[in-house]
Amino acid sequence: MYRSARRPTMYFIGVTTRQSSIMRVFPEWARRLGLGDCAIVGMDFVPHDKPEAYREAVRFIKEDENSLGALVTTHKVDLLGACRDLFDELDPYATLLGEVSSISKRDGALVGHAKDPITSGLALAAFLPPDHWASTGAEAFIIGAGGSSMALTWHLMNAEDCPSRIVVSNRSTPRLDEMRRLHKQLATGVPVEHRHAPRPEQNDGILSGLKAHSLVVNATGLGKDAPGSPLTRNADFPDHGLVWDFNYRGELRFLEQAKAQSAARHLHIEDGWVYFIHGWTQVIAEVFDIDIPSTGPGFDELSRIAAATRASQQSSQHA
Repeated sequence: MYRSARRPTMYFIGVTTRQSSIMRVFPEWARRLGLGDCAIVGMDFVPHDKPEAYREAVRFIKEDENSLGALVTTHKVDLLGACRDLFDELDPYATLLGEVSSISKRDGALVGHAKDPITSGLALAAFLPPDHWASTGAEAFIIGAGGSSMALTWHLMNAEDCPSRIVVSNRSTPRLDEMRRLHKQLATGVPVEHRHAPRPEQNDGILSGLKAHSLVVNATGLGKDAPGSPLTRNADFPDHGLVWDFNYRGELRFLEQAKAQSAARHLHIEDGWVYFIHGWTQVIAEVFDIDIPSTGPGFDELSRIAAATRASQQSSQHA
């Protein structure tokens, strides 16, 4: 049972929301953006929670006057599957991908957006060299078949410069089947392989077959929502590879594995921090119905505020 919000409130639907930097960053951003007296509140669910749990939360947001909307992580596909009838509008990405990462209200209507095709593209563009795929013939290996993975594959398949091959692996088959149907529908001509990999050793095998300069993405919750890595300690990253972990907090074992090989294999390593900033600013703009730039001085200032708040949090944790 949820309590009515006393002031304009945005929710964070996740797994371990209290540990997220957004709980400290949001108040600073709210002041910078002139949002007034508002709040952010976490709603924690276990991965693949019961449909009725998602329905209770979404119905509450829909009916509570001061509840303006939410950002959704981890549960994007499951939440929409359980609550599709509660939404009055879905954007084209949400309909295509079968996920919702942003919940907002417009003129009494509950609106769902899938922002990941936009935010993953913005985050990738921040470190991907120009004409990377065409100049190297490199491939992309995405571990995990959740909503963020689906969105990233959509972006990669529809970009002007595309990987020579995309491989997606997952521990279970239902999400792979969903992704296979999406990719068949897109039919962009980019070869895509869907691998069932219930054991980390199987991901190691896929990794070993990648070309140099390939992109390797940890799109699982391992290292943040759950301990571990989708790879074993024997995994070898591709020479001159780009290694991207969607996580930016937690034990981050996948990133530690990459860092151990960074010098020998000339790796470029990215965590999920820039993705975090783009993801939140895009959804805050929807929830509060304001414009937030994705580049330029305004975005740079929000990035600076977030980085300073993150550094302060890390300092206090190690004090």
